[in-house]
Amino acid sequence: MSRMIKVLLAEDQSMVREALAALLGLEPDIDVVAQVARGDDVVRAAREHDVDVALLDIEMPGATGIEAAAQLHAELPMIKLVILTTFGRPGYLRSAMEAGADAFLVKDAPAAQLAAAVRKVLAGERVIDPTLAAAALAEGANPLTDREREVLRAAEDGSTNAELAATLHLSQGTVRNYLSTAIQKLTARNRAEAVRIAREKGWL
Repeated sequence: MSRMIKVLLAEDQSMVREALAALLGLEPDIDVVAQVARGDDVVRAAREHDVDVALLDIEMPGATGIEAAAQLHAELPMIKLVILTTFGRPGYLRSAMEAGADAFLVKDAPAAQLAAAVRKVLAGERVIDPTLAAAALAEGANPLTDREREVLRAAEDGSTNAELAATLHLSQGTVRNYLSTAIQKLTARNRAEAVRIAREKGWL
């Protein structure tokens, strides 16, 4: 019999995490050896349990799954990375691939598909949800610079330009310029709409 595939599961919703662990546990060659609820616990758990594959949710406290993937890819490049998300946003797919992910699946995919993806990435294949792949190609690259994304993210809570300038250690004029450029690039009417569009596309 082939050796067991050791899997780390990172998901902040305990019910979803336990359900995924139970489903994967039914597979004869997969062993969920570690479970974490925070993105900033991923690397430590992966080291401790010497895992082969990490299944990472995107939305987690501490660090996103994409940030955790990038850190794992840099520090433990032998571990295969599977990003799982509820949100089929094309920008997330591009960010995940740039972070070194080997697979990108939406959570409503059948359990058998997830188990198959674990085996495929271990064999050196890439697995990407085809609908998302098509959407990402159609959408194109994120038009926002890192700074524009940073300012838009900070503006999400409705902060004034003065508050944003103080938080980000920038001048009010610079903040205004970044917001104005971001709004133009996203063909939005205002900053709130720019934030919404960027979020929906997975660009923030």
